[in-house]
Amino acid sequence: MAIQSRNRIEKGYSVAGMTDIVFLLLIFFVLTSTLVAPNALKLLLPQSNSQVEAKPLTTVSITGDLKYYVEKTQVEFDQLEPVLQKKLRFREDPIISLHTDRSVAIEHIVKVMNIARKNNFKLILATNPE
Repeated sequence: MAIQSRNRIEKGYSVAGMTDIVFLLLIFFVLTSTLVAPNALKLLLPQSNSQVEAKPLTTVSITGDLKYYVEKTQVEFDQLEPVLQKKLRFREDPIISLHTDRSVAIEHIVKVMNIARKNNFKLILATNPE
């Protein structure tokens, strides 16, 4: 009577576990990339063919009905300067990105530009490419 071993070593390689991991990573990256929204306010930006490659530290948005936002938080215009000063207090070479609707009058944009100039902030006007 011959004694046989029940545990056999398979010489093949199963890729089922690896494909599961790859699909889970793919789903993770697809979901996280769609959740990233740098500016969630819906604005019709003016068009321009010149683009600047600077990284703004914060954004100021002006909607068509003249509501001011710092990133996604609505602020009154008279509180805009203190909020920006607090946010950019210890930053070296602070840059602000200004997002305005096409219908906003230039005087409101100039008010924000004056705040930036007074506090030595650099200001970038956000546009859509032509």
